[in-house]
Amino acid sequence: MDDIGLDSAAIVGLPDAAVRESIDRVRSALGNSGYGFPNGKTLINLAPAVMRKEGPVYDLPIAVGLMLCQGMVPPASTGLDHRRYLFAGELALDGRLRPTRGAIALASLAHQKGFEGLVLPADNAREAAVVAGGGQPLQIIGAHTLSEVACLLTGAMEPDPVPPVDVEGMLASAEAPIDFAEIKGQESVKRAAVIAAAGGHNLLMLGPAGTGKTMVARALPGILPPMSPGEAIEVTRVYSAAGELAHDEGLVRVRPVRTPHHTASAPAIVGGGVIPRPGEISLAHRGVLFLDELPEFGRSVLETLRQPLEDHVVTISRAHGSLRFPADFMLVAAMNPTPRGDVAAGEVGQREMDRYLSRLSGPLLDRIDLHVEAPRVPFDELASAPTGTGTSHMREAVAGARAYQSQRQTVANARLSGKALDEHAPMSEEASTLLRRALTELGLSARSYDKIRRIARTIADLDRDPEIAVPHIAEAIGYRLLGRAAV
Repeated sequence: MDDIGLDSAAIVGLPDAAVRESIDRVRSALGNSGYGFPNGKTLINLAPAVMRKEGPVYDLPIAVGLMLCQGMVPPASTGLDHRRYLFAGELALDGRLRPTRGAIALASLAHQKGFEGLVLPADNAREAAVVAGGGQPLQIIGAHTLSEVACLLTGAMEPDPVPPVDVEGMLASAEAPIDFAEIKGQESVKRAAVIAAAGGHNLLMLGPAGTGKTMVARALPGILPPMSPGEAIEVTRVYSAAGELAHDEGLVRVRPVRTPHHTASAPAIVGGGVIPRPGEISLAHRGVLFLDELPEFGRSVLETLRQPLEDHVVTISRAHGSLRFPADFMLVAAMNPTPRGDVAAGEVGQREMDRYLSRLSGPLLDRIDLHVEAPRVPFDELASAPTGTGTSHMREAVAGARAYQSQRQTVANARLSGKALDEHAPMSEEASTLLRRALTELGLSARSYDKIRRIARTIADLDRDPEIAVPHIAEAIGYRLLGRAAV
């Protein structure tokens, strides 16, 4: 191997730094696997040239292409037909295949393009096998080294595809991490959690420190409807793209709960970076985004949530293009009455609480459907055995309400437009009168008007009532505690 050959390899087609470095990784991996790198000028073209190529996932296909060009792997052999398989993976310098991000997206791409199979690092095989089934089964072949890939291509090794993952079976076996029965007291908060889960509403809990607000947020996915196979694959794709999926976990089976710290930056929450990556709101897709100590988050960070809360997607724009990440999540937030975490007494204390609440903008508060107080739990309740409402009972109530909704509409109540509300949320005359009085006397916004109707529709669904009555409206108004602060 002469010096000219070493210095004359190049990659074109808008490669990023990781792709340009593939030359050195591939050269070393080929040499340490018993193969040679081409002498003379080597030009590797990644088409289409107008699309930016990112990441080390191109290492394996480049190495396979070089072996084919040098005749190390016969174009027509008894092994895998390289024209009918997609190859992807990062190469270590010694020829081992290292796991890469986005395996499930690669499997989906191979399926869409009509490939017979996908060859990728063994650590990613179980993840990719999530989409291996369907009308046109896809072979997922995991390899540990470049030598194994070469043996598969020459026929020296028989392929051993990973069996398709039983997505429905995995979802059926998923269990909630926390049972609501473990949360002592807070029956009013549990009631609000049932309403939030039944209608897909956002929830804000206001109360002193140590009253179980965090446990409520972590238990909430246990009463939400189980994810469908399609939803589970969506969430898994996001986690795979972000590099957050464990290699031994082929599927995200339970609705995610993301709990970013209040020091998190806006890019960490909504996504971003030089190479855009999903943020916390996308990692909470189909699940719960829990913001504890809500007023402690930066004002600018919280304001970035307003658009995703309405549109359920987030768009990250950069000079070379833009990416859309899903962000269909339930926002669950918690806050203390004051920075100290307790309830302040008297007029001075009220001013302190109002000042702390003023850290949150009115428009953001207006986008949170349910506001509920989480009071201190008396000692007798804390010291006694748990006797409150548990997850199984709450899950049944939510499932019944969702089933009742599905007879009427295809989206959750929280997503109903104003026109759809007029159609699906009829009110009795007495209920309409009460709502009119509340809007006038409490100074609630137009957005609050629709929020109250959506919440009342969910409460009526829990009662299997086709018409919104006075008790439904009255309870819904009670969940707009901070509505008068919203403008």
